[in-house]
Amino acid sequence: MQLSHSQKVVLSTVLVLFVVFLMLALAEGAVQLRQWVKYGHSGQLDAIYAVDQETGLRVPVANASTRTISINSLGFRGPPVKQPKPAGTLRLTFLGASTTFCAEVSGNELTWPYLVTQALQDAIPDINFDFVNGAVPGYTAESSLLNLRKRVAPLQPDVIVIYHATNDLSRETRSLALEQGIYEDGKVGEKSWLAEYSLLWYLVEKNLRLNDLQRDAVANRERLVFSPPALGAQFRKELTWLVIEAREVAGIVALVTFSHQIRPEQTPEQQLIAAKSALYYMPFMTPHGLIEAFTQYNEIIREVARETGAVLIEGETVIPGDSEHFNDSVHFKDAGSRAMAHRVSEVLLKSTRFQALAAGKRSGS
Repeated sequence: MQLSHSQKVVLSTVLVLFVVFLMLALAEGAVQLRQWVKYGHSGQLDAIYAVDQETGLRVPVANASTRTISINSLGFRGPPVKQPKPAGTLRLTFLGASTTFCAEVSGNELTWPYLVTQALQDAIPDINFDFVNGAVPGYTAESSLLNLRKRVAPLQPDVIVIYHATNDLSRETRSLALEQGIYEDGKVGEKSWLAEYSLLWYLVEKNLRLNDLQRDAVANRERLVFSPPALGAQFRKELTWLVIEAREVAGIVALVTFSHQIRPEQTPEQQLIAAKSALYYMPFMTPHGLIEAFTQYNEIIREVARETGAVLIEGETVIPGDSEHFNDSVHFKDAGSRAMAHRVSEVLLKSTRFQALAAGKRSGS
């Protein structure tokens, strides 16, 4: 049967649409496979979190898992935690956000809280150590305070290690940017409806946005104007309260200065690459401004440690600022997580307070 011209046009259009749809489906499958190979899940990671009705906190779902992430029955990333705490066990708890939760590393055993605990266990084999990774992506020092009160304190930690900065800095600088009229609230991380369902489309949107942000940073358009010493008043207050309440729960509280990939000694091009993800959440900043802001926040961490008597763990620049150690501006890859664990465990092992705590566990007191 001879097809008419209009029928041929319709058939050609259908075939073209079918080929396009097939190519998009294959591309979606490819990016989901890549995501699964790299991160242990094929979509976006929101499915392993839920809002706790009592606290209003976003928390990991008990017993949830991906190929690289396992949540225990209490809703914390890591191995099971015995309750009540066994006699003689020295329990560490880590409070923080995504940089402590460590979704970017290749398994639970490569998170720096796990590696810190393992290093302490290796150094002091006659004491039983366990740990609770109380960190959740998106948390600020204020979130961690509520998390401490409601979820962590009942687990009777002996040592609490606190690692915060980037989410608190994002919150503060967004507020300043709103005041200066260079930022519209709710725009960070905003996704189209299609990006909610398609990982491919989400990544396309995100990368286009990141490229725009890099161009804006180079052009110095609509950048936040701020004085670094004026930053961090709220962070100081909330971090201080977190340490004070943590000290009522645990014998030792440690504060860790914050590591990031962006470094003063890098070339402008290197700084722009290192700042890429930070600019996504703080699109009104420049790499230089980010360096100054993180420096100020680290100074606040040092001051709060001195004022509260917390153990201070410095050495944030010991972790090399490169793509081998960092997945993006602030999150660690496996090598960065190992380096982070080394600097934390080294200071704890040298601390006379930690040595006394360990001696007390050894003697059963």
